[in-house]
Amino acid sequence: MKITEFVETLDCEGALLADLADRAGTDALVPTCPGWRIGDLLRHTGAVHRWAASCVAEGAVEPVPFPAAPEPAGAELPGWFREGHAALVRTLAEAPADVECWTFLPTAPSSPLEFWARRQAHETAVHRMDAESALGASFTPVAAEFAEDGVDELLTGFHARPRSRVRTTDPRVLRIRAADTGMVWTVHLSQEPPRTVRGDEGTADCDVVGEASWLYAALWNRLPLNGPGVTGDASLARLWTETAGI
Repeated sequence: MKITEFVETLDCEGALLADLADRAGTDALVPTCPGWRIGDLLRHTGAVHRWAASCVAEGAVEPVPFPAAPEPAGAELPGWFREGHAALVRTLAEAPADVECWTFLPTAPSSPLEFWARRQAHETAVHRMDAESALGASFTPVAAEFAEDGVDELLTGFHARPRSRVRTTDPRVLRIRAADTGMVWTVHLSQEPPRTVRGDEGTADCDVVGEASWLYAALWNRLPLNGPGVTGDASLARLWTETAGI
């Protein structure tokens, strides 16, 4: 995907998240984030947006600490969220393509600007799903290409880091297949961080097959990772659900 497409997706997803939050109210519980209310969701996502914008705008080349919890509450929160979201979209849209700044995943895209546009588009899309869960609504599916990219970021980026808790005592293999895009990931599990290979590599202990938008929601733990698309050793799918939270 192009950087402009990530920014456009971020713009749309953030606006939808804000509208859903307005409908639900800041005190509504968020089932997909146990213990959170919509107010917590707005504070978290709004803080992330401001953090990301500052990394790009300031050209920070060293790790930037995540900011402390913001103060806005109640009626101030939706406007505060919209303000930060708009500033992030504007920062990413206006940043030079060759901007140099810090990134934090081991398999970053081709440029820091692409990294931040991609990361914030997915951050916001997943939390938009959380806002929908507060209304008891079905998730609005994301486009297949975007979903495939988000699964790739999760598997080859987040879970390639030492902090991933998805571990097995003995070597096991989890295969993820997007039925509509044809993309395949082979995830090698062991006592070390997961090692993901793009493509069909060897025999799998558990296969997970579904449309990219379903894989996106399920692997980010917003939908149950079960059903007819999960075959073989289902304990590996349960392990993912129990330990893969970011």
